[in-house]
Amino acid sequence: MIDIRGLGYIVVETTDASQWRHYGEQVLGMMAEDGPEGALYLKMDERAYRFAVLPGKRDRYFASGWEVADASAFAQAVQLLQKHEVQLGSAGDCALRRVQEMCWVTDPSGNRHEIFWGAKSDFRRFVSPIGVPEFITSDMGLGHVVLPAPDFDRTYGFLADVLGFRLSDIFRVRFTPDPNEPEKRIHFMHCNNSRHHSLAIFEMPVESGCVHAMVEVPSMDEVGRALDRVRTHGVKMSATLGRHCNDHMTSFYMKTPGGFDLEYGHGGLQVDWDKHSVYEATAVSLWGHDFSIGYQ
Repeated sequence: MIDIRGLGYIVVETTDASQWRHYGEQVLGMMAEDGPEGALYLKMDERAYRFAVLPGKRDRYFASGWEVADASAFAQAVQLLQKHEVQLGSAGDCALRRVQEMCWVTDPSGNRHEIFWGAKSDFRRFVSPIGVPEFITSDMGLGHVVLPAPDFDRTYGFLADVLGFRLSDIFRVRFTPDPNEPEKRIHFMHCNNSRHHSLAIFEMPVESGCVHAMVEVPSMDEVGRALDRVRTHGVKMSATLGRHCNDHMTSFYMKTPGGFDLEYGHGGLQVDWDKHSVYEATAVSLWGHDFSIGYQ
């Protein structure tokens, strides 16, 4: 299995990079920088970027970038992925991602997973244009992402048996009170870091290519200030403020220009995996997180 260290970057496709520039700087509080071929990079720590926004024909989530330790780990990953139609990134692909090498595979539900090593960075200090002091990243990666998995069992098998993710916990959801509605599974999964989950899969299709991505800030005041900015800039919210049962994140959800949601939160759980036991939660949150506002 592949030794993935964390979610290194996210790639988004856009028809209008100016929307992402405004959203990234004025709502999220990240630094925006122009790149080659019309790319826009959003920086949130000492890395050159964490969100790569590339011009395209659609507004959607495009790929998840999973980091491995070095060239040897990357070569091992490529070898393990030979049976899964792995594609090696070209010199142009690697230049756009600002990495030494990268490859990608598509899981059974159509999600694109990029594996890379050797992120390039000048370690320029992160200075938010609106005063966000920092985002919680370091060796835990940029946050987490929840991806659609209509072909759930095969997708879970691929992520666990090939990419090496491990199960953190389980949740099942119905969207109506009708007991005849089939339950939809969500499996939360971790990799080789202490973040409760770097990846989750949801048993349903999602047109944007992503259910949500999450970024974490160091205090509740920063979450509150982000809520104020959401109102100021007229960003549609997808869920009210609340605290999750599983990862203890206190957060809210909002729409992105890519059509998927973004969770903005504080206080995420860090886990000692040697002492963790997998469980099934029967509630999504301890309080709050009213997702009905996203449908209004």
